[in-house]
Amino acid sequence: MSILANKDTRAVIIGGVAGVNAAKRMAQFDFLINKPLTIQAFVYPPEAGQQKEIFRGGELNNITVYGGLSPALQEHPQINTALIYIGASRGYQAAKECIEAPGIKLISMITEGIPEKDAKRLSKLARQHGKIFNGPSSIGIMSAGECRLGVIGGEFKNLKLCNLYRAGSFGVLTKSGGLSNEAMWLCAQNGDGVTSAVAIGGDAYPGTDFVTYLEMFENDPATKAVVMIGEVGGSLEEEAAEWLGAQKRRIKLIAAIGGTCQEVLPQGMKFGHAGAKEGKKGAGSARSKMNALREAGAYVPDTFGGLSKAIKQVYQELLASGDIKPEAGIDESLLPQLPPSVQEVMKQGEVVVEPLIRTTISDDRGEEPRYSGYAASELCEKGYGIEDVIGLLWNKKLPSREESEIIKRIVMISADHGPAVSGAFGSIIAACAGIDMPQAVSAGMTMIGPRFGGAVTNAGKYFKMGVKEFPNDIPGFLSWMKDNVGPVPGIGHRVKSLKNPDKRVKYLVSYVKNETSLHTPCLDYALEVEKITTGKKDNLILNVDGTIGCILMDLDFPEHSLNGFFVLARTIGMIGHWIDQNNQNARLIRLYDYLINYAVKPERPVPEKK
Repeated sequence: MSILANKDTRAVIIGGVAGVNAAKRMAQFDFLINKPLTIQAFVYPPEAGQQKEIFRGGELNNITVYGGLSPALQEHPQINTALIYIGASRGYQAAKECIEAPGIKLISMITEGIPEKDAKRLSKLARQHGKIFNGPSSIGIMSAGECRLGVIGGEFKNLKLCNLYRAGSFGVLTKSGGLSNEAMWLCAQNGDGVTSAVAIGGDAYPGTDFVTYLEMFENDPATKAVVMIGEVGGSLEEEAAEWLGAQKRRIKLIAAIGGTCQEVLPQGMKFGHAGAKEGKKGAGSARSKMNALREAGAYVPDTFGGLSKAIKQVYQELLASGDIKPEAGIDESLLPQLPPSVQEVMKQGEVVVEPLIRTTISDDRGEEPRYSGYAASELCEKGYGIEDVIGLLWNKKLPSREESEIIKRIVMISADHGPAVSGAFGSIIAACAGIDMPQAVSAGMTMIGPRFGGAVTNAGKYFKMGVKEFPNDIPGFLSWMKDNVGPVPGIGHRVKSLKNPDKRVKYLVSYVKNETSLHTPCLDYALEVEKITTGKKDNLILNVDGTIGCILMDLDFPEHSLNGFFVLARTIGMIGHWIDQNNQNARLIRLYDYLINYAVKPERPVPEKK
């Protein structure tokens, strides 16, 4: 048998990340003992409607997060236990609601820092409702072979080492969560294991005292002895001694009390727990507790190190009296093994997993991202710029100083072209409609295509083709383009012409030709094409898209990457326009009627529907 929790226990966890972690540990225990999942629901308003993935061995369970306790209980009427995993500021209200919920019989709280007055109120409220409130600051409750509430018991391998997959004969009561795990281990090594273990928490005013749980163990036929670990401060241990000595008890009590070192320390010094503080005139001292328990008939070792010997002695006495039978023994190799994660199996080299994607440009598995092998911070330290990162991520090589300067100028010259072009205008309209920056910029980005920005890629592509296929035949190239493509991408401008040249083009061509040693076959070819096309019409000039496309091809960037420069550069401008409109608190835009040609039929009567 067990106390508090058993195979019929079904729990709701109030809380976020810490609660999910506890649920995962609980599910591991459920898997070990082949029990249905204990956790049924989460309550955490910030994540209401979500589902948390909880594995019971290799079985995936999706547990719903509810915005409140009532809908969780309505959807899962089998819930009879609540675990509190939220902060002190909201812990009291959450626990109060659980205590007042009709179907919940047991509440265990891990929360630290609950005000003493709130702990007292919760304890009183639980008694009034005939319920058990365990905690605050409790690591949880363990019923060997039946149920685990919280993270008590530690990792999966420790559950086996402590024989928690089946019931023994020893109960465990502690204030400390860590010592509850240690006590269960000692019971497994020196006895036959535990029936139930309860960590009541180390606060000055726990929701339930040692005596209440000792009574439960006394009424549990499977529990033959109880290991109780106490400490300085408070009177719980003295009350337990008084209970033990009041009449003959069926169970044997083994008690270890921590804090005798306080005898050589200043009076009133606090230890780790909020309740571990000696009172006036030595009240609540470790020594006084030990004496009281010995006088009541408990087995009390002089030090914690003597606890193993005391457990073993009691175990031998129980065997000799026939109160317990010798262990039959279990072949632990027959116990289920927790399925390893894919990462663990791969690390051991026991499985090959086909990669889902393949990357050849960056790696963030170390201390920081590396771009084509170069650490990001080291690039910054050595004076490299965003233009060099573009080279690494888009072309997988570190540009030379000359190449970097060209890339930088391309981005600068392409950053914006005023508010009237389709991309910027789209972002401005979105900004005026109150749309957030990412969506507004995306609205502008959707305009990029064959007529707006798309010429960069096609210009580079076809001029490079001309260099290769029509190296000394510009008329042949133009004829082929006319028959197969249409107008030459990168040639022509609505406003600029030979008489009104585009200064951006003039600057880029002059810089690349005069300030660098870049070999420019694509750019040279495009300039030769311009000589012929402007002979037909003076606005058929090499435009900025064509110039950029040719230069990037000469820089050996992949053909399909060229539009990326336009996307990257124009993003700078579109963000600027969004910021500008928001700074002005711009109003929603509606086109004026005079900008629209309403080429529709005049108003006429609507006929009767036939």
